[in-house]
Amino acid sequence: MLILGIDPGSRLTGYGVLDVATATPAYVASGCIRTRGDDLAQRLAQVYAGIAELIAVHRPGEFAIEQVFMSKNADSALKLGQARGTAIVCAANHGLPVSEYGPRQIKQAVTGNGRADKAQVQHMVTAILGLDGTPQADAADALAIALTHAHARLGLLTRGSFGGHRAPRRGKGWRDFQP
Repeated sequence: MLILGIDPGSRLTGYGVLDVATATPAYVASGCIRTRGDDLAQRLAQVYAGIAELIAVHRPGEFAIEQVFMSKNADSALKLGQARGTAIVCAANHGLPVSEYGPRQIKQAVTGNGRADKAQVQHMVTAILGLDGTPQADAADALAIALTHAHARLGLLTRGSFGGHRAPRRGKGWRDFQP
């Protein structure tokens, strides 16, 4: 079974796909949906189309997304919330169960530190999944969300880390979708 993890954004939405057929999650794909243009409605439509394409290509059984967090800039927070809502509606329209995780919960689960920075998350995602290269920050965040969900399914989330498990490699690259 596959999990699709999403790190939402109105300009850049990270995605990560993991195979959780065994107790050790395996990397399948990751990348970013990059939107174009200044019209928010059109960018949200591009986010929806990109996620719909990912669902069609990978056929995940579950969907995990980061919960909205408060930002210093209210306009940015509203746009993030709209991108997040778009992603959730897309998953729901495709019949996927949606799970949500807070930023601190994700960082704690992947790095053991709820205040970890993006570089630490990238490093740990690369190490846990045995990737040949470091994914872009938004893609690494999406993989971290998928990892958090994979371990929540197994009841391992409260441990705070993955204990050094390494997943077998299933793919080496990531790519950008530009719907």
